[in-house]
Amino acid sequence: MLICTTETVAGYEIVETFGLVRGATVRAKHLGTDIVAALKQLVGGELRGYSSLLAGAREQALDRMIEDARAKGADAIVAMRMQTSAIAQGSSEIVAYGTAVRLAPA
Repeated sequence: MLICTTETVAGYEIVETFGLVRGATVRAKHLGTDIVAALKQLVGGELRGYSSLLAGAREQALDRMIEDARAKGADAIVAMRMQTSAIAQGSSEIVAYGTAVRLAPA
């Protein structure tokens, strides 16, 4: 599955548009990660527990968006974006979305 943030793909033309596809996940922080993060904030540096949590959430949202596109018969997703929002204290939603299309060589 080709995924791009642009509306077109160099060397290809969009021959069919299937519409919006999306994938989402909601993740909550872990108490252990919070404790380590609080200690890390005293000395500075990357909060690796949170970085790992968000990286996994982004991958899951992308995977779910790709599943949605494949189910519609698409071979690419154009104009892909990601968005995050706080759902409640300590949890965030990550959404990946774009337009599912079928491409052909130009």
